[in-house]
Amino acid sequence: MSRIALVVEYDVKPEHMAAFKALMQGHARATLAEEEGCVAFELLTPRDMPGKMFLYECYADEAAFAAHNATARLAETRAKYKDMLSDRRIAICDA
Repeated sequence: MSRIALVVEYDVKPEHMAAFKALMQGHARATLAEEEGCVAFELLTPRDMPGKMFLYECYADEAAFAAHNATARLAETRAKYKDMLSDRRIAICDA
């Protein structure tokens, strides 16, 4: 089985950048600590792209990715950030 990676690009409303970053850093820490199948979870801030944030996640396999998608924490995090964004794009990749 191959690993599953996600690259997510967020367009964050300027007034929400600090709150979004704090929320996603907490989500990343909790995911890594609580989900054995999560092998990487990093929030990236581009130096030359104001208002953008990227997320890189990697899961051991499809089952680990499915388990992550089923967590209440993910649903809660998405609900908290929905008004902070103007757009979001997700690329699901084989790793």
